[in-house]
Amino acid sequence: MAGEHRDFQSRLIVTGLDAEGRSTFESDALTTDRLVADGYTRNHLWQATEVPTPVMAPNGPGDASIIPPPPGGYNYAITAFAPDSEWDYEAGYARMLAESGVGEGVNSTDAPGMHTTDTIDIVTVISGEACVLLETGETTVKQGDTIIQRGTKHAWRNRTDKPCVISALHVSAIR
Repeated sequence: MAGEHRDFQSRLIVTGLDAEGRSTFESDALTTDRLVADGYTRNHLWQATEVPTPVMAPNGPGDASIIPPPPGGYNYAITAFAPDSEWDYEAGYARMLAESGVGEGVNSTDAPGMHTTDTIDIVTVISGEACVLLETGETTVKQGDTIIQRGTKHAWRNRTDKPCVISALHVSAIR
């Protein structure tokens, strides 16, 4: 069904300590920090502003519309990518990246959406499949596959007719 990715929402369960120092559930709800766009729905789940992170640090000042983590920090998101055929991939990908804080890494002379970030991204496919494009080739990642994206130029394609859901830990990095 077209637009199926727009309905994707992640449940976030957070643990902590009670008044006696015992482990407890602090919250359990669907995430409200979401960005629903033509090409993807991003559920921003957790962010830290520093590493190492105090274990009881609150969720940082996250924003689902911004992909890169804060300098020295990280963020974690689960994203559902729409099939390329459901939106204007050629014109829309670079625009969406620019609106998500990745605009400086996008080069209009490359394939649509090719970009670099100052992050190490640990990305695992939860369902569906996607193609990861690099300057020298591409590969298909499927359910259970993980790619470690180390700040290299890349783009994502979903050439199937179903959404592709990924989890991604974006860690701030230096060059």
